[in-house]
Amino acid sequence: MEDILDIYEMPCDPAVPVVCMDEKPYQLPGEVREPLPMRPGDTRKVDSEYIRNGTCSIFAFAEPLGGIRHVSVREHRTAVDWAGEIRYLVDISYPDRDKIILVMDNLNTHAISSLYKAFPAPEARRIAKKLEIHYTPRHGSWLDIAEIELNVMTRQCLSRRIEDIGLLRQELAAWESDRNKHTACIQWHFTTDNARTKLVSLYPKFGTSDET
Repeated sequence: MEDILDIYEMPCDPAVPVVCMDEKPYQLPGEVREPLPMRPGDTRKVDSEYIRNGTCSIFAFAEPLGGIRHVSVREHRTAVDWAGEIRYLVDISYPDRDKIILVMDNLNTHAISSLYKAFPAPEARRIAKKLEIHYTPRHGSWLDIAEIELNVMTRQCLSRRIEDIGLLRQELAAWESDRNKHTACIQWHFTTDNARTKLVSLYPKFGTSDET
């Protein structure tokens, strides 16, 4: 926990960006009946019953101090899918950076070994050498700022039914573009000193010695 909090206290360094990553499953619900459109004095009516059109996985990357984020939709969330997203991060999002500090949870696919499952060893090693990975502790995913970004995305873009993966990609691309255009930043205030006070129960107790 303190390792992650220390990273968040680091000053902004454009040469070494701090990027947080998270992912979430998303169900593609379709309408059983055509919704009734809005009309003066009345809201849009949507039937509570829906059709399940499968699931997909949404990957989110957020640079908190830069106010930049990238979201991507994949049909699955395998090790190979994660590796593809990481190569995009290194080669497309930050092609001129020699090092990226990457913060994420310790999901089993979030590992350097996933790169070797997706790419030949030289390519996997090339990507891995650009990453400095820091994992949130177990049961501590709340420390991942990308999780906050996903919550914002859910409220602003996904609080409705999107039944097609192509349409979902279009909607998320529009959301990403608008949020990046306004350089929306997440202000993180919880520090290591705060943790040692507010989460004191997590720390071991040390008694005072009477020895001289």
